[in-house]
Amino acid sequence: MSALIIFGLLLALMLTGMPISISLGLTVLTFLFTMTEVPITSVALKLFTGIEKFEIMAIPFFILAGNFLMHGGVARRMIRFATTLVGHWYGGLGLAGVVSCALFAAITGSSVATVVAVGSIILPAMLKQGYPARFGAGVITTSGALGILFPPSINLVMYSIATAGMSVTGPDGNSVSTASVGQLFIAGVLPGLCLSFLLGMTTWFRAKKFDYPRLPKASWSERWSAFRDCVWGLLLIALVIGGIYTGIFTPTEAAAMAAVYAFVIAVFVYKDMGLKDVPKVLINAASMSAMLLYIITNAVLFSFLMASEQIPQTMAAWMASQGFGIVAFLLLTNILLLAAGNFMDPSAIVLIMAPILYPVAVKLGVNPIHFGILIAVNMEVGMCHPPVGLNLYVASGITKMGITELTVAVWPWLLTMLGFLLAVTFIPEISLWLPRMLGMMN
Repeated sequence: MSALIIFGLLLALMLTGMPISISLGLTVLTFLFTMTEVPITSVALKLFTGIEKFEIMAIPFFILAGNFLMHGGVARRMIRFATTLVGHWYGGLGLAGVVSCALFAAITGSSVATVVAVGSIILPAMLKQGYPARFGAGVITTSGALGILFPPSINLVMYSIATAGMSVTGPDGNSVSTASVGQLFIAGVLPGLCLSFLLGMTTWFRAKKFDYPRLPKASWSERWSAFRDCVWGLLLIALVIGGIYTGIFTPTEAAAMAAVYAFVIAVFVYKDMGLKDVPKVLINAASMSAMLLYIITNAVLFSFLMASEQIPQTMAAWMASQGFGIVAFLLLTNILLLAAGNFMDPSAIVLIMAPILYPVAVKLGVNPIHFGILIAVNMEVGMCHPPVGLNLYVASGITKMGITELTVAVWPWLLTMLGFLLAVTFIPEISLWLPRMLGMMN
């Protein structure tokens, strides 16, 4: 009964158009004041201790790094490099868009930043070369979502924060440790590469089918020149992933290093930004960070309410009594997350749903790392379908296409993403192979 009241109140507040973060906070306070005897002092204490986590500091640092890179000419150099590699194939500029999105996503960890940085450069070039607007929009809208999966994914950081400290027992009765940010980052690499390949194959197949333009094949000297031009941006991938894997940095320290490195290459190496532009970048990053941290704060309160009302445990017991197995639970999870993507942004979905679904998943024997990647792929799909897919709105602003037309344009690639979601759901090794090979898990 408590669960129905809580989620009913949350849904009613969101339907009024109220921001999700405020809806979460009001739901918690209303329920605690009227239906429980929980001391309000404990709520205030949870409000501060809930975000007093070292891992949370990684979020503003990665956002700052992404902002420096987005304004520092890195995307333009990566597009040039990708074009020299695959531009001579069918749909060459489209394939270059997929490769550029994958590379830029692996640097910024932000889906929206990837669509803006890559899309604003490559979409006009595609139109100039004679590609249909729908084709270019479909490529960039879906490929931009790779920022949710590739490290340093901000959504994977949020999943780790949302599940950190949860004491959950597996099907054998033993306690199961939560997934660390480092494990999730490494686990996201292979799925990210697989999805990039599949989106590229979809792009190539459609380009070949409709005989879209191809660029002249670049010489090896042109490729080497393009590589040297963008190598400083590519080194950031090695800095973050290599630093975390070797143990030189924690993910939070890697985020801080990434922010400093991005500032240096944008201002002093590439010189596409002047020192006078730095305050604007800092303000943009601070504004985005404040928004996410406010959502996190209210989501922590919501998780506290869920735990105090024993809702996850009740759900787990109910599913066990109904005979739900792993397959049924994972299918139900995908449906629930895809449905939530119709009216909530990925950050809110992760912070609300992860604490509820995670205990049930672990109880049924789902690996925490695999479950985190599964949620991330769901969030990628959610970024690309209406009515609130952020990538659709960003791409709409770049292409000047309506949301309905853009929705039709992304369908071939969206179907590819849905097929990949099923593969990730039922083949855990896609997520777990690399962390296991690197000795990061048993």
